[in-house]
Amino acid sequence: MNDQSTSPASGSAAVSASGTGAGRTLRPGVVSGADYAALIAACKEGGYALPAVNVVGTNSINAVMEAAAKNGSDVIIQLSNGGARFYAGEGCPDADRARVLGSVSAAQHVHLLAEQYGICVVLHTDHANRKLVQWIDNLVDEGERWFERTGKPLYTSHMLDLSEEALEVNVAECERMLKRMAPLGMSLEIELGVTGGEEDGIGHEHDDAADNAHLYTQPEDVLYAYERLSPIGHFTVAASFGNVHGVYAPGNVKLRPEILKASQELVSGRHGGGAKPLDLVFHGGSGSEKAKITEAVSYGVFKMNIDTDTQFAFAKPVGAYVNEHPAAFAHQIDPANGKPTKKHYDPRKWLRAGEQGIIERLDEAFADLGSKGRSIAGR
Repeated sequence: MNDQSTSPASGSAAVSASGTGAGRTLRPGVVSGADYAALIAACKEGGYALPAVNVVGTNSINAVMEAAAKNGSDVIIQLSNGGARFYAGEGCPDADRARVLGSVSAAQHVHLLAEQYGICVVLHTDHANRKLVQWIDNLVDEGERWFERTGKPLYTSHMLDLSEEALEVNVAECERMLKRMAPLGMSLEIELGVTGGEEDGIGHEHDDAADNAHLYTQPEDVLYAYERLSPIGHFTVAASFGNVHGVYAPGNVKLRPEILKASQELVSGRHGGGAKPLDLVFHGGSGSEKAKITEAVSYGVFKMNIDTDTQFAFAKPVGAYVNEHPAAFAHQIDPANGKPTKKHYDPRKWLRAGEQGIIERLDEAFADLGSKGRSIAGR
């Protein structure tokens, strides 16, 4: 955990300093504050990580929770700004307001149902660059109102991705946001180093150089962020070690998890906090080599994002279902036999096929990350 023993975050709801809690049993449902710290501690001490799955509606949310319950694992549910916008409905006329309302609606859905699935759920919003900082500020406003009513934050954490800006500018904005979030018991995820899209960073002329600051996070930058943010509250670091968003051909991306190890060693050497004082996040996990995933987890990664793979996992069985029942998606009465086709075009049938596709893909993710059967939620 981030070492806050000498400079605790203000506010009674701030994340516990020590982060102790491996072996603790938590109440099922959405976790935050000290419970989130305990969940991260359990992951790091147990040598496993949790999948962080991007969702766009109730079908994907429910599938993620069902998969977690099936596998006996806790899980992270997250929304991008586009996912939140879609959740509110494409017909919602004010796109900025729709992002906020979609985020709030999705969070309320998870708060209502997560306990019933018997697992711990982390609620998170994904990448927010400079133009989306206002989205996060608005969500913190909503979180403050939720906290006043319930004593808990609406979201476990939010992410600011200002990695394309100067380090000092990036961290200064993260400081401002964390000062708002820490009193609510919220955590902030930051990004240091550029995690590109499907093509960004691939085939770069310097892609063999581990000191390339654009493709690989520099441990000294992590130390700088740690020293600025840890006195304020809890934060996690999405460090770039050659990882790329999307799906890529094997061998095109050179993952160097040893950069994570170097960052842990530098911070630990300067400030203590054990061998792995940093709570690390792996972005761009779709299609990654399993050996590299395992190595990254061993260096303190507790969260691995997955989006592209689960999108395909939903789409593929839906497409297969449509191909299996072509008449139902062209006619209400089958011209070949005169029978109604409603039982086949009923959305509950093909949407369920998509949900099952997500569940099957997450079966694999829980196994790869070592979290299967390791939920710390008490029944």
